[in-house]
Amino acid sequence: MSVINVGQAVVLGVVEGVTEFLPVSSTGHLKITEGLMDIPVDNQAVVGFSAVIQVGAIAAVLLYFFKDIVRIVSAWFRGLVNREERYHHDYKFAWWVIAATIPIVLVGLAAKPLIDGPLASLWVVAGSLIVGSGVMWCADQMGRHKRGEDDTSFKDAMLVGGSQILALLFPGFSRSGATMSTALILDLDRVAATRLSFFLGIPALTGAGIYELKDALGTGVGAAPLAVGTIVSFVVAYASIAWLLKFVAKHSFNAFVIYRIVVGVGLLGLLATGTLN
Repeated sequence: MSVINVGQAVVLGVVEGVTEFLPVSSTGHLKITEGLMDIPVDNQAVVGFSAVIQVGAIAAVLLYFFKDIVRIVSAWFRGLVNREERYHHDYKFAWWVIAATIPIVLVGLAAKPLIDGPLASLWVVAGSLIVGSGVMWCADQMGRHKRGEDDTSFKDAMLVGGSQILALLFPGFSRSGATMSTALILDLDRVAATRLSFFLGIPALTGAGIYELKDALGTGVGAAPLAVGTIVSFVVAYASIAWLLKFVAKHSFNAFVIYRIVVGVGLLGLLATGTLN
């Protein structure tokens, strides 16, 4: 019997789609939702399911930024055979994304027992939500928002890409929150920080979903819940991306900071009273 049914998969797909690219932690929200539905958050199949439905959200990014991705990938292939093309920013950016993904892959493989075990805890989620809120607020205040996407460098990509490790190790910190905060500290404007977070998330999240697929299928989650959760995640994530880019163009991240603190404190209360385990 599947540990997640189709109805639960729909709910989790909506949660994943809404929260994957908002700086509020999709992993944290998924674990909270799973806990509320009495789904074991540290079950290997559940961990695999969460990673696989992220692929739906990544597919939404691929579709939304299709023209940008085609431009960057085309520049990369041209640069492989044409020396002059290697001076183009898009060619360099493609290599930067590849290089910036390596640290999170190495840490993810090395720390997998911790990530799937002791760190897969709602207590960790609550603490990470609150601590991450402080980091995000400080970054938004410190950043001068003076650099655009064309001003990004290899150093920016490596630092922003490396910051994804925080979310990998501490569910609740938020991958997008960590990457956007780092980009803001580096003085990128909010739109550039958000777009860079999207592009750097594509290989990391796609790889995680493919890697976890065997666990999701082989240890208790059926094909139907996986398919439903992934499709729902895709549809909802596409709408979420469009909304977020419009929002950050005119607003600070303060609303997300306040929301994270409220959720984190509320989760601590639920855990302290035994409402959630």
